[in-house]
Amino acid sequence: MTEHAHSHGHGHSHSHSHGVSPDADRRWLRAALVLLTAYMAVEVVIGVVAQSLALISDAAHMLTDAVSIVLALIAMRLSARPARGGYTYGLKRAEILSAQANGITLLLLSVWLAYEAVQRLISPPDVTGGLVLITALSGIVVNLICTWLLSKANRSSLNVEGAYQHILTDLFGFVATAVSGLVVLLTGFAQADAIATLVVVALMLRAGTGLVRESGRIFMEAAPAGIDPDALGDHLVAEDEVVEIHDLHIWLITSGHPALSAHILVAPGGDCHKVRRNLQELLSGEYGITHATLQVDHVGEQGDADEVLTLGPRPAPGTAPEPAADHCENAHGPVHRPGPHRH
Repeated sequence: MTEHAHSHGHGHSHSHSHGVSPDADRRWLRAALVLLTAYMAVEVVIGVVAQSLALISDAAHMLTDAVSIVLALIAMRLSARPARGGYTYGLKRAEILSAQANGITLLLLSVWLAYEAVQRLISPPDVTGGLVLITALSGIVVNLICTWLLSKANRSSLNVEGAYQHILTDLFGFVATAVSGLVVLLTGFAQADAIATLVVVALMLRAGTGLVRESGRIFMEAAPAGIDPDALGDHLVAEDEVVEIHDLHIWLITSGHPALSAHILVAPGGDCHKVRRNLQELLSGEYGITHATLQVDHVGEQGDADEVLTLGPRPAPGTAPEPAADHCENAHGPVHRPGPHRH
């Protein structure tokens, strides 16, 4: 007896744990985008006039902030489309692509700014400290407002988190720039501008690496952070009538949408339907996995304790049964059985 059970609750309650609707998310992001774009245009002009790389680097980073928000908005629209054709999950992973693009732009920009900053440490140009200080202080205000706007959106989405990380890094960058402007103004130490840029670079590297790593985990079908597949497999196999679990896969479709599939072998005479229901309740209640596809089979009656994989083929009418064959010759990943040993 084989049963394929699909749980269709994709866990929307998980993906919007803050109770924020996607439309509200989009409104917060759009407001931040308008504010950022307007300020960025002003900052580029002042940065060129004041000859401040720290200001220009902040403006360049603001450009990536704006792009990150545009990407986030596009990804939200794409991921909301219903599943059809070859895209059986819909375009939900567009959000993860957006998060990865945000991470990569942060890393690339940090390399360019690091190079420019080192050049300026060696031969610093004249920097107009007062102008830098005033612009950076106003930038802090703009970024604080944008950070607040994005914090109102649903940050459990890696996509929104990507845009948020961009703007938060920018906020720290403006603080560093304001300090450098003050130092130049008071002491005439022109290298302060380049040092402030290197502080921003370090922050960008940290944020970019985190985004690329997290999005990479989702693309590589890794288990969600905080869930140990081996421990989960051992937990499931300890349930009544479960003899073995193999082909256990846990992955994230997109942020907040975990999914699981597994092949469950039940003791001869066990109730497959009941076992499947119990396991799905356990997965939903304890692990928050509401999209589980479980294939449940009875173990072969003729198998002994060490051959739980032996499910014999059905003999044709009037013929003797053939010797049992392995049910899954190439089980993917570890095989979970009750007791201390696992194969």
